[in-house]
Amino acid sequence: MSKAAHSKLRSIECKRLVIKIGSSILTQSLDSSEGTCVQVERINALCAQIAALKANISEIVIVSSGAVASGFSLLGFAQRPKDIIDKQACAAVGQARLLWQYEQAFSKHSLHIAQILLTKDDLSNPKRYLYASAALRRLLELGAIPIINENDPVLVDELKYIETFGDNDNLAALVAGMIDADLLLILSDVDGLYSANPATNPNAKRISEVREISEQITSLAGQDTNSAVGTGGMASKLKAAKKAMQTGCNVAIIKGANADNIAKFFKGEDVGTYFHLPANAIKKRKFYIGYVAIPKGKLCIDSGAQAAIKGGKSLLPKGVLEVQGSFEAGDVVGIYNPQSQEIARGKARYNGYECAQIIGRDSKDIAKILGQSYGDCLIHCDDMAILE
Repeated sequence: MSKAAHSKLRSIECKRLVIKIGSSILTQSLDSSEGTCVQVERINALCAQIAALKANISEIVIVSSGAVASGFSLLGFAQRPKDIIDKQACAAVGQARLLWQYEQAFSKHSLHIAQILLTKDDLSNPKRYLYASAALRRLLELGAIPIINENDPVLVDELKYIETFGDNDNLAALVAGMIDADLLLILSDVDGLYSANPATNPNAKRISEVREISEQITSLAGQDTNSAVGTGGMASKLKAAKKAMQTGCNVAIIKGANADNIAKFFKGEDVGTYFHLPANAIKKRKFYIGYVAIPKGKLCIDSGAQAAIKGGKSLLPKGVLEVQGSFEAGDVVGIYNPQSQEIARGKARYNGYECAQIIGRDSKDIAKILGQSYGDCLIHCDDMAILE
């Protein structure tokens, strides 16, 4: 693919971006008596590059590792502790330090950040998943940059059984699917995927593009060897890339130590490894909503609402005429036009009883009617599949 084609695909079509930043990018290993420290200059440089992207990519989410790595030297540990309670303590201290550095860096560009700490339960419980994704989307609408990490201080499984329960590469892929991101950009301590181990094979070549993560491609990553400060290696990144691509998201792995690599990538320069989808790829999550999930209820809408959702808008309560069936928030429901034809399906933000209370009303009245509001729409456009 030509440089021009790369540039078009990366900049024009990428409107929602997830950037994963690893511990080794954010922290600097010192001698054994001092542990690690946050690399302030690198964070400043990365944040400057990310701020520059906001001119063309309005919605950016950061998944940031580095809490434990940032905290253990502050608490007097010479190296990453093995004890779970010690790791939790380091994560609590390190997360505060890390977010303070992000706040300082982005404030120079008049950008606001938002901290979101997630657990595995937040991603596996349908209702909590729905509300987390709604909160993320609202922050993006307001122009903030959410910075996400696992809530390490309250976790045990993720800190102890990292190979079983995943790492922030996996979390970044899940977040990309949660918000229907166009691109997951993984900042790594290596240049990308190679044909062989570049540390031992001088003939190893960097692979610029991957269109399918086949068994052959997977074998190139070998076995993960975690760094002294992090938990994810290339095999972990390939697993995350495959998961993100299954949701309809392009993926790139580039070397994060070179802050200008971000700008180079979006200019179409040959940096890192780019895993991209075919032009006719369907968002797998929307395919599931539209053609796999069994609807638990129905929303009958008027012609105005029909035109709105056909035009890519969310479904507001004002345009809904009737609610049928018993369903919970997060369940998939069918959307029917005035001719009783099913034209779309989507994940309801409110349960059936709540929907029945607010249909036909203005969105501004939701909180007054229900006592609280989970957003101004019944189904967000990102959680809706139009049926052809």
